[in-house]
Amino acid sequence: MNSKDTHTKNLSVPTIADDEVNLSELFFVIWEGKWVVILITALFTIASVFYALEQPNVYKSEALLAAAEQEQSGGLGALAGQFGGLASLAGVNLGSSGTANKTQLALEVLKSRQFTFNFIEKHNILPDLMAVKSWKQADNSIEYDEEIYNEKEKKWLREAKLPFKAEPSMQEAFKQFSQIITTDMNKESGLITVSVEHVSPVIAQRWVNWLIQDINTVMKSRDVEEANKSTEFLTEQLQQTKVADIRAVLYKLIEEQTKTIMFANVRDEYVFKTIDPALVPEQKFKPKRALICILGFLFGGILSVLIVLARYFLKKAND
Repeated sequence: MNSKDTHTKNLSVPTIADDEVNLSELFFVIWEGKWVVILITALFTIASVFYALEQPNVYKSEALLAAAEQEQSGGLGALAGQFGGLASLAGVNLGSSGTANKTQLALEVLKSRQFTFNFIEKHNILPDLMAVKSWKQADNSIEYDEEIYNEKEKKWLREAKLPFKAEPSMQEAFKQFSQIITTDMNKESGLITVSVEHVSPVIAQRWVNWLIQDINTVMKSRDVEEANKSTEFLTEQLQQTKVADIRAVLYKLIEEQTKTIMFANVRDEYVFKTIDPALVPEQKFKPKRALICILGFLFGGILSVLIVLARYFLKKAND
């Protein structure tokens, strides 16, 4: 038993000694290559500093919204339960899905390609979206990249290969716009946050307000158009039937569609009601310059140590 324990101790001692030798060897190799480590780390740190300083400040403006009540608990909601089947056959939407689905639909429309295309064309924001270089706080002016866009002549100068052209396409603009706009719905409270990031805080705030106005207008127009078509159809059916009960139902359906149109026309905040409006941000949102410099320093240090160790072990293997 004693001889076995002694044998175990004899086996463990060289292992510990080997580990100590290997660890000290690594420190020795790194120390020998300290100038390589210092040089590479310094280069990466300096490069990260220059990179961080060259990045323009980006500001984020956001607005807090709530779903506007659609007043479905009364007439239209009651009709949905009583005459939902008949209304479906007539092609009439009684809105039984409620406010939640209408809000979700509005958010999807807000992020859609067609809405973005119309938004960019309506407000003529393509240069501010695709060619801005920096923003001057002193006079609230925008500096455009001269290699991309000539502001005086309103001319695009970008060099692009087919199928792209000097002027960015709407698909390119949509891709860029999708990166700077954020919509988020809180599942617990149901509140919606719409935010825009831009080098100009004024533009960021302006675009958030425009987005809210336009999505309310678009959703209002969709519902009014649908209600008008439903009213026309119901009126035609009313003229063709003589059954008193059916005529009463049709009259009621027409009345509710008329209410929908009136409700839409008198309400600007049709889908989204602004709880906390967008402001012009005073502080930048990004870049995090200190974090960029720290990451550059750490990456350079790790990479340089790996290079020193790799060179040593390759040389040792060849010997």
